[in-house]
Amino acid sequence: MKPLRLKYIGLAAGLFCGTLLSGAAHAVDSAELEAANPIVPVPAPPLGIGGEKNPPATLADLPDPPTPERVRLGRWLFFDKRLSADNTIACATCHRPENAFSEPSPVSTGIGGQKGGRKAPSFTNLAWASLPHFFWDGRAASLDEQAGGPMINPIEMGHEDHDVVVAKVSKIKGYAKYFKESFGDEEINIQRITKAIADYERTRMSGNSAWDRYVAGDKSALSDDAKKGRTLFFGNGFCNNCHKGPNLTDSDFHNLGVGWDEKTQTFSDIGRFAVTKKDKDTGAFKTPGLRDVSKHAPYMHDGSMKTLEEVVRFYSKGGTPNPHLDRKIDRRFAEQLDFSDAQVNQMVKFLESLDGEGYQDTAPTSFPQ
Repeated sequence: MKPLRLKYIGLAAGLFCGTLLSGAAHAVDSAELEAANPIVPVPAPPLGIGGEKNPPATLADLPDPPTPERVRLGRWLFFDKRLSADNTIACATCHRPENAFSEPSPVSTGIGGQKGGRKAPSFTNLAWASLPHFFWDGRAASLDEQAGGPMINPIEMGHEDHDVVVAKVSKIKGYAKYFKESFGDEEINIQRITKAIADYERTRMSGNSAWDRYVAGDKSALSDDAKKGRTLFFGNGFCNNCHKGPNLTDSDFHNLGVGWDEKTQTFSDIGRFAVTKKDKDTGAFKTPGLRDVSKHAPYMHDGSMKTLEEVVRFYSKGGTPNPHLDRKIDRRFAEQLDFSDAQVNQMVKFLESLDGEGYQDTAPTSFPQ
């Protein structure tokens, strides 16, 4: 979303939150409630995921690892529309499981149908983010911090402050039992709310893709076109200059020229500059991870590109020239690319091979009352 006047520096530009039912329609007993959202073991990372250690890390290796109880609580909170001021928006509104926790629209929609300025990015595989920068301009330093911001954003979830959020959740008596189960007592505060949501998010991992199986030794896992696309991606396409590591991102910020208006010589969104106030960060945005990228259309921070083909052509031509264009994509370095139609197709086939498994979920059918 475009930079806004926000009370909470850690808001996430994309975590608007939720399209699914909050479960407020009828009371349910504990057995029915817990059957709809049972405690399950914290998942192991799928093939290809788990940070850059050898052997890969697990969620248990994190400084404060998720617990099954907190993940269950966080799953309820993530899908519960009652966390918004008018009971219409939950975290899943914009971070949709069917879109690998991204969204199929160019920008996000909050309470009252208000439109933001940015598209909600996916948060899969962010438990091991290599840099403490979350969402398009990196203004949140952790998943926990990111989860709290949209709650007090006037065009996202719309609460005046976090005290109002805490008071509202506290009035839902059925939640007290599960906060005690997760944290040792029934106290509800914003730190516990965001910790539970973030721990659920940490379990949303995507791996065991065709590419992962290929890297692991199954040379039949990729089609011939995908193999050629892989060679381009890691070769003279230079894509892995920024899209690197298990999640195919450097977690850094780059200006590609997206949103540049040549006539006015301005950006529609100044990006990272709003956070750092450094000239070099003007129009720069965080490199998105490419896992399940086929499910993230439309693309870029503003959803301005409809297809992967369009994105690949944009990169192969060196982005949009502007005074702050990142040297890694500057036309002087990318001029020799200008992929053919066949090469564009090969690159897209490789990107499609990054679709994985492990993150999929659906909303609980009932919620604490």
